[in-house]
Amino acid sequence: MWTIGLCIVAVLVIYLSYRLHKWSNPKCNGVLPPGSMGLPLIGETLQLIVPSYSLDLHPFIKKKAQKYGPIFRTSVAGSSIVVSIDPEFNYYIVKQEGRLVELWYLDSFSKLFELEGENKATAIGAVHKYLRSITLNHCGADQLKEKLLPQIEGFVNKTLQTWSSHPLVEMRHAISEMAFDFTAKLFISYDAENSPMKMSEKFTNILGGLMSFPLNIPGTTFHKCLKDHNEALSMLGKIFKERINSPKRHYEDLLDQAINDMDKEKFLSEDLIINVVYGLLFASFESISVALSLTLNLLAEHPAVLQELTDEHEAILKNRESPNSILTWDEYKSMTFTHQVINEALRLGSFGPGLLRKALKDIEFKGYTIPAGWTIMLLNSAIQLNPNKYKDPLAFNPWRWKDLDSLFVSKNFMPFGGGIRQCVGAEYSKTFLATFLHVLVTKYRWTKVKGGTIARKPMLEFSDGLHIKFSVISN
Repeated sequence: MWTIGLCIVAVLVIYLSYRLHKWSNPKCNGVLPPGSMGLPLIGETLQLIVPSYSLDLHPFIKKKAQKYGPIFRTSVAGSSIVVSIDPEFNYYIVKQEGRLVELWYLDSFSKLFELEGENKATAIGAVHKYLRSITLNHCGADQLKEKLLPQIEGFVNKTLQTWSSHPLVEMRHAISEMAFDFTAKLFISYDAENSPMKMSEKFTNILGGLMSFPLNIPGTTFHKCLKDHNEALSMLGKIFKERINSPKRHYEDLLDQAINDMDKEKFLSEDLIINVVYGLLFASFESISVALSLTLNLLAEHPAVLQELTDEHEAILKNRESPNSILTWDEYKSMTFTHQVINEALRLGSFGPGLLRKALKDIEFKGYTIPAGWTIMLLNSAIQLNPNKYKDPLAFNPWRWKDLDSLFVSKNFMPFGGGIRQCVGAEYSKTFLATFLHVLVTKYRWTKVKGGTIARKPMLEFSDGLHIKFSVISN
């Protein structure tokens, strides 16, 4: 019996050693980038989601880069990933979409197509072309200029009035709710005040669970995230069915256009439209909420920046015939220092974990081979925090943008993506941020009361919240 037991143990050890060796040394038709894969299935997920209390690169990334170089391999939640902080490689990859790589998150869209090979790729390309078109049609520069700017200003005015009636406001949650409610009104005519469904709560909960450990059992953050995700999709599905069963649609919003386009765009289906609206809502409110929260925290800690920002907006009021006039597009475009402040916050924030792409075929670069099917994570945060590119990169210094030329910026500043997939909502997000700052510094006094400790997990958060008190400026 002892002999049989020892044999079984020996076989198990040999088998597990073989599986671990195979996991640690993936197949490749060339030389893989250096790195480590961690444990099977788990990979190195735990190291990546440990919080870091700094605007600097996450320690996991820094240690890996110091040990293996600017391009290295790892595994997160069972997925094989190549991580790059190499500016040349990142710039190359974002230019290769549709040829060598595709957007990683397209997996969710791909499942909606029963197509293979080139037909599938063609369908995916059609979806993205349509997405850009419909998004620009509802929140692009022309729409912002012609009608959205005064709507944003009015919404921000109303929101700040409400906030000023509270003793304290926890900004991360409050801004998320504000940004979501306005974007949802724009895209699906969602009325947050009168709707029985609190959609913003579901979306903000999803955001909180995105980078949690992917263990789908009751009681875990990830399980709660998936539950909120499904409930949010269910809410959107209910709105879709109500809209499509309506004898006459009159909202003229993004959802109406998508439903009306179903007859001429054959790839559009109920599931795809619901997922598209979900993705657009999530991307829009998330970028605004994180960027604005960080901006307010930085302004509270840098009074000289706040003073110059305030001076710029007070000058705008003084140059008007009537100081109570609404904000114009020309005034928005004239906010030179405001745009520098926003750029600097976006540079420091690097809000997401990185740009994610999937290799469509083997990619050769600097002697390494990235196998087809692997995920590529481009860490633009590393470029934007590179001391060889930006002097004193962790300092909040909006004035640095006066001396940066457009070519440098195009290669070393990509807060909204890069290449042909730069986010079409970039102008919308920046306009929202600038408009909020305009209303804030011209009509309100505000003080950071507590919180504001930065935490990267690796997405940017505040570990203790950011609590601000607002009060109306008396005339």
